[in-house]
Amino acid sequence: MSEYQQYLQERDKIDFFIQKGFTIKSVTETLSGSFVDFMNEQSDEKETVTLHVATAEGRKYFSVMIIKLKQQKGA
Repeated sequence: MSEYQQYLQERDKIDFFIQKGFTIKSVTETLSGSFVDFMNEQSDEKETVTLHVATAEGRKYFSVMIIKLKQQKGA
């Protein structure tokens, strides 16, 4: 799979979790990429999902999403 295809999959997963009401709670950077922890506070069980983002473009994308979500909460 090309790096671009991998990025598209990562972007789609990030968008999916955000659309389902998840928020990004933490990010752990490693040499193999980033591990993004999503939490759904709207569910009764506070569901948590960890997504491994390996591409540079994917890491840029979730960084932008963090900024956008913070701006929306502040508005």
